[in-house]
Amino acid sequence: MTQEILKKIKQLPPLPESAMQIEAVYQNSDSNFSDMVRILEKDPLLTADILKAANSPLYGFSREINSISQAVGLFGMGTVRGFALASIVKKSFLLNLSPYGISDEVFATLCKRQHALTIAWCIKKENKLMGVLSPAAFLVEIGKVLIAQQIIIQNKQKEFNDALKELQDVEAAEEKVMGVKTPEVSATIFKLWKFEDGLINTIANCQNPDKAKDKDKKAAQILNVVRVAVPLNGVITEKSIENAKELIKKYNLDMESFEKALENDS
Repeated sequence: MTQEILKKIKQLPPLPESAMQIEAVYQNSDSNFSDMVRILEKDPLLTADILKAANSPLYGFSREINSISQAVGLFGMGTVRGFALASIVKKSFLLNLSPYGISDEVFATLCKRQHALTIAWCIKKENKLMGVLSPAAFLVEIGKVLIAQQIIIQNKQKEFNDALKELQDVEAAEEKVMGVKTPEVSATIFKLWKFEDGLINTIANCQNPDKAKDKDKKAAQILNVVRVAVPLNGVITEKSIENAKELIKKYNLDMESFEKALENDS
């Protein structure tokens, strides 16, 4: 981690009270469905953001989701936690992804499609992991925002662009030019904000799941597959699917559910 980017992370504002309340409810084993709904409904703007996200065509629901209780009932507390945290966290950042050659809209699409694929693939058979996977899939790429800021400040746009063309690997280019990769930056942000170790560990090790703690290894594997399947431009291709399936075989994950999830995405 470079000192410049670490300084930027430390200068981030604390999460708002709404996020702290959501986390308190989610982490409390005595809390239930109704407690989460009550906390979310206190914030009309957050409620609107969650419902907008939940009604995205990417999730494939044929009928409109028009209440927080309905969203929690359909997706579960862990997944809706991801919707809420994504909405709150992204408001803490000024987006400019131009060094990566993508617009803010493409970046938003990238995050949404990674999340949607994760949900479609895992919500039935890996529901216990959704509390970690949902926010991780939505927010793993947030480190790119700070890396992009530092590239611009140091006037390294051309150097970074040349590295992207040469290496054909986004995080290899990040490491070559800036000395840090997206997952490391993202994980450090969430560590500063005192999120749970499982989320931090999953994000930090999503490129090398074998380094994750045993309890987080499967979530890190799944996140790795999803990031390979949905590359930087947010467009799933035959090549990205092929590469993702190689990882699924390597990790012995559920191929059938993954293929069904891809059908939902198309």
